[in-house]
Amino acid sequence: MKKDITQNIGFFLLFACIIATLFFLGTIIYFIFTRGMQIISWEFLTQPPRNAMTEGGVAPVIVGTLYLTLGAMIFAVPLGLACAIYLCEYSPKSIVVNIIRISINNLAGVPSVVFGLFGLAVFVNFLNFGVSILSGSLTLGILALPLIISASQEALLAVPHSIREASLSLGASKWETIKRIVLPTALPGILTGVILSIGRAAGETAPILFTAAAFYKRGYPKSIFSEVMALPYHIYALMTEGTHPDKQKAIAYGCSLILLFLVLFISGIAIYLRQRQRSYHG
Repeated sequence: MKKDITQNIGFFLLFACIIATLFFLGTIIYFIFTRGMQIISWEFLTQPPRNAMTEGGVAPVIVGTLYLTLGAMIFAVPLGLACAIYLCEYSPKSIVVNIIRISINNLAGVPSVVFGLFGLAVFVNFLNFGVSILSGSLTLGILALPLIISASQEALLAVPHSIREASLSLGASKWETIKRIVLPTALPGILTGVILSIGRAAGETAPILFTAAAFYKRGYPKSIFSEVMALPYHIYALMTEGTHPDKQKAIAYGCSLILLFLVLFISGIAIYLRQRQRSYHG
């Protein structure tokens, strides 16, 4: 009887936690949606800002966010996956490797403003890339690296060792085993880390504040060395600066809704690929 009561209490607490989480998540989405939809229109999505960012739209801001996010993933995903493969498949078990893994996990908890200062010092000043899409993408890529490496390591370690042994016993080399057996099996878990890193990279303000973002810029970026407007910094600028707070606040809610849908869209593509991979191997 005591075990049943304890079990029922545990299930009730778990259910209450789920309900509370969904309630707060739904409240945030409803709050942003109801205020953001009041200003969303075709003009808002396709026109540049005008009149001190109180009129027009946010098309260059959306494009800039896409450039930064995709640039960060192009840099971070191959590098993070290569690092995870080496740590899980090739590196010998030693104290040094354990220290590296602990350092990677700790790096994931470093405040994003620190990555921004690092990007400013290295990419903007030392390498002389300037405040540009390239500097911002590299900084966001380094920000996303620990999450991608950790998720990829967990996915690779989850692949049964017997599968590797079976492939090697049939004459396949170690790299062929990794490429054709281990990586396809671990790909759903790897994509989970990519999905999470996309959300973080697209929504960060502090790193691009020092390395890529412009308060206001006419037109679209012409190269990877151009400054760019981005949704997170644009929202921050609208809410903290300017002389028309009511109009700017409405635009900020519209930008928040667009950023939310943008992250959901990019993540949705990754989720689709992950489910397709799972179904293929299932």
